[in-house]
Amino acid sequence: MISLFRFSWRAVALIVWIVVGLLSVGLLFPVLRPGGRRVMVLRMSRLLMLICGVRVLQHGQAVQDRSVLYVSNHISWLDIFVLNSVRSTSFIAKSDIRRWPVIGWLVAGAGTVFIERGQRRAIQIVSQQMAVCFERGDAVGLFPEGTTSTGLDVQPFHASLFETAISLNVDIQPVALVFEQKGQRSERFAFVGEQSLVGNIWVLLSARNVSVHCHFLDLMPAQSCTEWGRSQTAQTAREQIRAVVCPEAVTVEA
Repeated sequence: MISLFRFSWRAVALIVWIVVGLLSVGLLFPVLRPGGRRVMVLRMSRLLMLICGVRVLQHGQAVQDRSVLYVSNHISWLDIFVLNSVRSTSFIAKSDIRRWPVIGWLVAGAGTVFIERGQRRAIQIVSQQMAVCFERGDAVGLFPEGTTSTGLDVQPFHASLFETAISLNVDIQPVALVFEQKGQRSERFAFVGEQSLVGNIWVLLSARNVSVHCHFLDLMPAQSCTEWGRSQTAQTAREQIRAVVCPEAVTVEA
């Protein structure tokens, strides 16, 4: 009964948030300057965390004052908003997300760049859009696994889009996301398998004491990434993230 009540008031608040978000994307974003849009994305993302009852715990320093490529493990549709609650970020996401009801419209309006799988020129098109973001001094977010996981391990990284940051001399910062409930690791909130978006939102809005640890790891300087090349850079970023997400597995492999 209590969880139903919790879900109900959060669902109402979420609907209001969605309406405000859609109006902002449709009416305000076209007339706001880039700085104003970044502030709005940041505040709306923080408000969403409050509505969902999710506490974001930041570890380490996120690059805030210049262009950077954040590369992160991917667990849920919520990841984009978690990172946007720290710094307004333009994300690279698979085109499927654009078709998600409401959420897809909002992340598209917030500046997400969608990549069409199977298109021969997809990487080139996305790279050009990333370059525009970097030239403005923006942060770009990338989920190199290419899909979501339970969050208990990190899948192999696709290295193609690392090349854009490397070629433009942009630093790369790995980010490790860890979901917990009541202080314990949890995969309840992972958006994986055949679960629907509505089903995942139900689980999240009904839950208590949910937190996301957002670990901003050691910066990978552009010069080092240039020397390593995109494949080694991607591998190094994955190893850093795995050391946080599943330290036991890393220890066994070592």
